[in-house]
Amino acid sequence: MLNITGDGITFARACEVPGDILPACVNQHVAIIRLDRAQAAPGYVLSYLTHPAIKSYIEAFQIPLPPLPEQQGIAYLLGALDDKIELNSGMNETLEAMARALFKDWFVDFGPTRARQEGLEPYLTPELWSLFPDRLDVEGKPEGWEPQPLLHNHARLVSGGTPKTEVTEYWGGPISWASAKDVSQCGQPFLVATEQTITQRGLEESATRLIPRYVTVVVARDATTGRFCLFGDAMAMNQTCDALTSPQGQSFWLNCAFDALIDHLTQSGHGSVFNTITTKTIESARVMIATNGLIEHFERMVEPLFTRMLANIEESRTLAQTRNLLLPKLMSGEVRIRDAESVVESVL
Repeated sequence: MLNITGDGITFARACEVPGDILPACVNQHVAIIRLDRAQAAPGYVLSYLTHPAIKSYIEAFQIPLPPLPEQQGIAYLLGALDDKIELNSGMNETLEAMARALFKDWFVDFGPTRARQEGLEPYLTPELWSLFPDRLDVEGKPEGWEPQPLLHNHARLVSGGTPKTEVTEYWGGPISWASAKDVSQCGQPFLVATEQTITQRGLEESATRLIPRYVTVVVARDATTGRFCLFGDAMAMNQTCDALTSPQGQSFWLNCAFDALIDHLTQSGHGSVFNTITTKTIESARVMIATNGLIEHFERMVEPLFTRMLANIEESRTLAQTRNLLLPKLMSGEVRIRDAESVVESVL
């Protein structure tokens, strides 16, 4: 059984339902497709339904069905690409969890200092272990550490803008232009592609500006206020987003620090319709700062984790583009399975 969603947000998303959860009920926004497996292979049909070109006419479509063995071959071939994409996604979840758990242990829970105070065995290298204070002070923070404003001391706030929509020369260029939708629906640590792009002229003749890669960007004024991600490449953005740059080049520490603050920032937001994270709100945010190079050590430790996440995301994007390119050619017979196998092997 295949499910297709039909609500306005997740329209045309499809998945194959495993047999161990059936029978099951769905709401009015979900359509169920039950296949005759003597004629249609589930993996083949799922690949067809999830192709970007199908979404615009999914309500009244017909699926071309080559012979069943050929369907199964196409499904197996494209499934290998999907499996690698899923593997990359799972790996990124683990890498991100590792980075954020390390930040929480060092800068929120003060795990090493608590362990030193209690006389426990070190769980970091001697060099790192020595950078943590021996005890907590009366306020419950490591001795010598102080809460400091996130802005000005450790981050700079950059706002976005929108080129005039009526000037066609501003749009469709080589520069990615991120909106609240792009950031909020990113679903991964890095944003690597946007729905719209602008030209160099659009960049120069509007309030938007080019934001470097590795910068944290947050939706500050929208229904999805508080969603954030890192830019995987230099991009512009619109006025619903704010960017946080690190003057010290500690972009990944800043991202983890912002993640630890985001619940407070969104709860402190203001707005008549949607919560808004204002400059004043961010100025009120405080981070616990160690003054002996510990942040630099943290940045060096997590940088390989974040850069690997970005590499996985970019690889998955290439794999998805390959899958979407091959599917219509395989269905039409323009490309045979045996020829496509070499293409898939080259990207896996």
